[in-house]
Amino acid sequence: MSGTLDQLPRLLALVPYLLARPGVPFATAAADFGVTEERLRKDLNLLWLCGLPGHYPGDLIEIEFEGDTITLSDAQGVDRPLRLTVDEALALVVALRTLAETPGLAEPEPVLRALAKVEAAAGTAAEPAERVEVAIFGDDQVLPVVREALEKKRALRLRYWTAGRDEITDRVVDPLRLVTADGQPYLEAWCRRAEGVRMFHLGRVQEVQLLDEPAAPPADVPSRDLSQGLFQPDELDTVVTLALEPGAAWVSDYYPCDTVEELGDGRQVVTLRTQGTAWVRRLALSLGTRGRVLAPAELAEQVRVDAERALAAYRYH
Repeated sequence: MSGTLDQLPRLLALVPYLLARPGVPFATAAADFGVTEERLRKDLNLLWLCGLPGHYPGDLIEIEFEGDTITLSDAQGVDRPLRLTVDEALALVVALRTLAETPGLAEPEPVLRALAKVEAAAGTAAEPAERVEVAIFGDDQVLPVVREALEKKRALRLRYWTAGRDEITDRVVDPLRLVTADGQPYLEAWCRRAEGVRMFHLGRVQEVQLLDEPAAPPADVPSRDLSQGLFQPDELDTVVTLALEPGAAWVSDYYPCDTVEELGDGRQVVTLRTQGTAWVRRLALSLGTRGRVLAPAELAEQVRVDAERALAAYRYH
């Protein structure tokens, strides 16, 4: 397993390991950590972006790994014991409780052990966290059914709206786990219709039904590696740039965006990826003067034509 649950401990263990072994061969380090060389390179690409607040070149961990060996020359204090402020300790306690409450967590015991250690170390400073009620955000009617399916390992029938194609489909899925991204809940499940692992935004589930049959995903189905983010870019995606006026900021909250540029006064310029643009055209029309397509040019022209047709139909009637 090389997802987010074990990546952080591996990254933290890599620092003292590499400091003690300057010039260690890639193959040796990968074997010692029980991962592939490709996975190790991804870890190092993330590790060399870590460091002290400021995030200037002099604040970041320095690692050389262009060839067949790895040398870590500046750990930026990661090798020293961590000292948390009260606010940091409280935030960590709440985050660990949230993680422990997430259904489908593969290994909850390490999370609970870490939570107990942090609470014990923080002492009375962690008491305000007792007044924080942890709950995974989600539709009140959908989330409890998804939780029950995960706990009882049963299949689900979903009526699901796919934003990229602006269509509603019926699917039977075998739940794998519940994950959150940017505060939004997603069900990772084996979709029998697509014959593959899919992510389902719970806010787009129109109907959900707990089935009597047990969940039966393929035995060798891989758990998706979320260390690089929930949504992975595809070379076939269309990159869309939207200008949003005040009152349309919900677009960047609801749809996963590559970039969000704040222009002030509630205005934004966002970029997002999509496999189909029909829903973007409808979105642009629904926004009216609060949003417009900046790129690609052909999509902006399509929206202009759509708007003219709508106005013409309105004037005709």
